[in-house]
Amino acid sequence: MEYIIFDLEFNQGFDRKLNKTISNEKCPFEILQIGAVKLDSNLDMIDTFNTFIKPNIYKEIHPFIKKMTNITNEDVKNAPNFCEAFNMFKSFMGNEKNILCVWGNGDLKELYRNIKYYNLSTNNLSNTYINVQHHASIYFNNPTGKSIGLQNAITLLELNQDKSYHNALNDAYYTSLVFKKIFNDKIEIKKYNFDNESKKKTVVKKKINYDNIFNEFKKILNRDLSKEEKKIIHLAYKMGRRSASSKEKNNIKD
Repeated sequence: MEYIIFDLEFNQGFDRKLNKTISNEKCPFEILQIGAVKLDSNLDMIDTFNTFIKPNIYKEIHPFIKKMTNITNEDVKNAPNFCEAFNMFKSFMGNEKNILCVWGNGDLKELYRNIKYYNLSTNNLSNTYINVQHHASIYFNNPTGKSIGLQNAITLLELNQDKSYHNALNDAYYTSLVFKKIFNDKIEIKKYNFDNESKKKTVVKKKINYDNIFNEFKKILNRDLSKEEKKIIHLAYKMGRRSASSKEKNNIKD
């Protein structure tokens, strides 16, 4: 068993005329670089992987991405496309029993989203993973819901910072340093299911048919309702729905 610690850099669309970011909802973050470090079962580094990817969805590097990562259009001009780069990455990863390690689940989610966009196969691709950021946050006793940043973790662990950040290979390397430092028997290995995670939960509000409600009250009272009575009934139902929603939101039980 080996650990594949990887990191991704992304590109987004940019409309220069409107001076705003634009996105393809099927793939809002196009992978621009894949960097990875392979550790053996003793956590010794045995190999590295690094490739830029020629953008296909967003042809030009977003100005903010260029500033943050220092990746230029020239860097990716002759790079392999995503399909080629993904096959290279799969070859590097090797055994599907290997464990993927990431700094937060975002990179894992976007890797699968890019794979899905190009209709590529995930056969022989490991779906077991470790969220190193999650365990680092526990290690440093971060409050629930507050995750520690990679650079902060490296600083707190007093590890050497001789490489720039926001470079996929360098960030994978730094993640591996943190992983080795905090590794223990409580490190949780999970199964990743892209299909389940990518399905958006849509809450459909049920429309109340007030005419039916008014008719029920009409039958009970055996008379027509006045406009004022209809307003009171309408308000009562509205307040009741809000109360129920508030209880659910705050996990309040009756």
